[in-house]
Amino acid sequence: MKILVTGGGGFLGQALCRGLVARGHEVVSFNRGLYPALEPLGVIQLRGDLADRQAVIDAAQGCEAVFHNAAKAGAWGSYESYHQANVVGTENVLAACRAHGIGKLVYTSTPSVTHRATHPVEGGTAETVPYGEGFKAAYATTKTIAEKAVLAANGPDLATVALRPRLIWGVGDNQLLPRLVERANSGRLRFVGDGHNRIDTTYIDNAAQAHFDAFEHLAPGAPCAGRAYFISNGEPRTVRETVNGLLAAVGAPTADKTLPFRAAYAIGAVCELLWTLLPLKGEPPMTRFLAEQLSTTHWYDMAPARRDFGYVPQVGFDEGLARVRAHHAQAGGAASTPT
Repeated sequence: MKILVTGGGGFLGQALCRGLVARGHEVVSFNRGLYPALEPLGVIQLRGDLADRQAVIDAAQGCEAVFHNAAKAGAWGSYESYHQANVVGTENVLAACRAHGIGKLVYTSTPSVTHRATHPVEGGTAETVPYGEGFKAAYATTKTIAEKAVLAANGPDLATVALRPRLIWGVGDNQLLPRLVERANSGRLRFVGDGHNRIDTTYIDNAAQAHFDAFEHLAPGAPCAGRAYFISNGEPRTVRETVNGLLAAVGAPTADKTLPFRAAYAIGAVCELLWTLLPLKGEPPMTRFLAEQLSTTHWYDMAPARRDFGYVPQVGFDEGLARVRAHHAQAGGAASTPT
């Protein structure tokens, strides 16, 4: 099958491309840039902007399925930039599916669509945890709009499913772990609250596997069609155990310092104001949304994903850490530059 992957050059995107090629599919990746890692796989790379409808439609020519993984993530930036990438981009992917009669769409969403201030989630499912409201981050707002559009598009001609992987990490991580290491090395890493709130995470291979499992079961009228699912390792651990396990795996100093939630929230509000008024470059070190996320318990029940498309995590948290540790040692052991 010829399959379009949006954002195939990213961390999860590359895992999707590798897995689809290994399964015998012809893969087209629609990216903003070109990625050398995709070349040995034989992936066709097309450059373009998700907000360019014709470019997206052209990229999907001849494809029979789409993995829509590309998005603008992060904790800071103009609402319009998030809207263009996440909402307009998703509308364009749906338009491409309709234009070419594509029958399957697997959409990468996020648990952030259900964020509600400091409201904890313990063993939640998409059936029991409602969409959030009053978001303080453009990312969560626009991903919610996009997910709803994808699920609303499900029907007899296009089967859709939305997956919400939680905190993806592992070998090749160029986002979460490098940021943790940079802050740990500079002595700026703090736990918001006491760090004993439990959270879910997802090893990269498990995140990709969930997408493949959903894809294989997806069809008009299938149990997973038109539905959303939380995805994780299914091993909730405290933030302390999670963060320090990752840091130790790459030889970085572990963290112990804390910051009360009220202080973190106030700092986040001040940072947002400064970054808006001045404006300052890069992302602020704290935002109100981040303070809420970092201090709150969030873990999910994998039973619906297991029931509807057979998702069972294959790489446990400890095994994932062992793989990161081994890769890091093989790469030379520089704690400041994990890969």
